[in-house]
Amino acid sequence: MKKTILIAVSTFIAGILLSAVVVYAAAPKAMLIESESKYNFEESVQIFEESIKKNGWKLPTVHDLKETMDKFGYDVKQVKVFELCHPDLAGAILQENDERIVSSLMPCRVAIYEKDDGKVYISRMNTSLLAGMMGGLIKDVMADASGESEAMLQSILAD
Repeated sequence: MKKTILIAVSTFIAGILLSAVVVYAAAPKAMLIESESKYNFEESVQIFEESIKKNGWKLPTVHDLKETMDKFGYDVKQVKVFELCHPDLAGAILQENDERIVSSLMPCRVAIYEKDDGKVYISRMNTSLLAGMMGGLIKDVMADASGESEAMLQSILAD
């Protein structure tokens, strides 16, 4: 009987440890989304910027990382990081003390970049996954922001 209990407890603990290892290994891939663009770099940037304006979002800053890295003597492929803001969504969170904790994730960021394979890619945080871990207002606002961001990207994503 003691041997059976020991085996059961050991198996249970091993299962917990194995699950923790799997979650730890999968988390980085789950937190970020990378999609291929059906356009070249310049077209992807142009179409995305038009979509941002058309959908009522604001674009406070675009970081041209190639240009920045050139200044430091590094030659890298094209990379632009877009900081997107929807004032109504941001305002809903920033007006509340407890919700303001997620301000470090604001504004939403999307990167468009080239890889060695000659293709253009779009990356962004998996905010719908993150929203699912939150509650209340944060969950609702992040889910809205995620859905709208993904809709703005649809025009450039490869099938």
